[in-house]
Amino acid sequence: MSENGLTLAQAKMRDAGVAQQAIDVFSYYYRTLEEGATGLVPEESIEPLTDISSISDVEVSPEQARDALSRTVMIKLNGGLGTSMGLDRAKSLLPVRGGKTFLELIVDQVLAARRRYDVTLPLVFMNSFRTREDTFEALESCPPIGVEGIPLDFLQNREPKLRADDLTPVTWEADPELEWCPPGHGDIYTALTASGVLDALLERGYRYAMTSNSDNLGAAPSARIAGWFAASGAAYAPEMCRRTPADVKGGHLAVRRSDGRIILRDTAQTPADQMHYFTDQFRHPFFHTNNLWFDLEVLRDTLSQRQGILGLPLIRNTKTVDPSDPASTPVIQMETAMGAAVEAFEKATAVEVSRSRFLPVKTTNDLFLLRSDVYEVDEDGLLVQVPQEACTVVLDPRYYKTIRDFEARFPEGVPSVRGASSLTVEGDWTFGADVVATGDAVVREEGSPGIVPSGTRI
Repeated sequence: MSENGLTLAQAKMRDAGVAQQAIDVFSYYYRTLEEGATGLVPEESIEPLTDISSISDVEVSPEQARDALSRTVMIKLNGGLGTSMGLDRAKSLLPVRGGKTFLELIVDQVLAARRRYDVTLPLVFMNSFRTREDTFEALESCPPIGVEGIPLDFLQNREPKLRADDLTPVTWEADPELEWCPPGHGDIYTALTASGVLDALLERGYRYAMTSNSDNLGAAPSARIAGWFAASGAAYAPEMCRRTPADVKGGHLAVRRSDGRIILRDTAQTPADQMHYFTDQFRHPFFHTNNLWFDLEVLRDTLSQRQGILGLPLIRNTKTVDPSDPASTPVIQMETAMGAAVEAFEKATAVEVSRSRFLPVKTTNDLFLLRSDVYEVDEDGLLVQVPQEACTVVLDPRYYKTIRDFEARFPEGVPSVRGASSLTVEGDWTFGADVVATGDAVVREEGSPGIVPSGTRI
């Protein structure tokens, strides 16, 4: 029955115009799934990676830095909709600072790096079929960013969701779009190649790619890291940050005992009864930022040797076809992680970077912080943290989880938290202008729903 499922899935993808290389990769993972692969990486199969170089300790001359950046392309993963925050369009179009969106600030950062180092530095987006149109429309109001001969984007592939009971492509007449899912951001290598963008970059002399999520404004162009990566001779390198007790979700690197390879292990790949190892900041002291550097020539050659299949570990996600309806048909989504490619290359390494290069927005708590006076934006479009320690923000998810609810409760902007260690909001409160939080500030639920008057000190 499952072989019939694969045939049906392949036909569905061909009919939808999916590239043959993507269909081949999907088929590889389908057979892996059929063989019972779970993608789990038990603790006993790995050794923690505890010693990596820090970018602050390496010697990089200005000439090395500029030369490396002149041969670098910046790729932003821009396929996410931010559905967990109630968004229905590209998350990168969400205003972050001074009315500017992630997209506008990314453009500012790239243009500033071009001016500072006199380099072309192409900016290329990996869009999804749901974000492309909105993204291009928004770019029309930005300063020109294109580089001649280099496309502004390429499309992430899509694949059928599979019924959990028989691995056939699911059918959902209420909304056929929900029959499809992205294959995870590990698809970047397939999509970059199948789209022709990889060849276009190589033909024009670009050698290195710096890749990151579009919702991480800390992942700005870095000539210093580019210079280090070029001099290292590595084929692949992720940026890593030292973990704190709050960093319990980010994946980490480890050394696989069976062959000595560096691998990535994510939450979804950790057995449930071993999560205490995963979250132990002393056992696994670094977390993966999803800021990656890779050698474009090595990627091309490796994909050619492997017939277009890197063979990244499968991530098996069990969901329902309609994520908002737990009673809808159970499905399996096959995914891979971009960072898992660390094990696909002979010459892979890693580098420790400052926490300032990891500022993702996954929740409205994160958005609050980026909009607050904890950060300022400098002339290069970089977010600069003003206090030594950033405030910890916890907003009641019953009332602040979605963007709509968040915006309604902060009509005058978010409070000042530059002098606060933490801010916890319990209950339903709407904040006036010029509210200031200090120390360990708490707004308790008693009296809500209500208004925190303008000028209040918490």
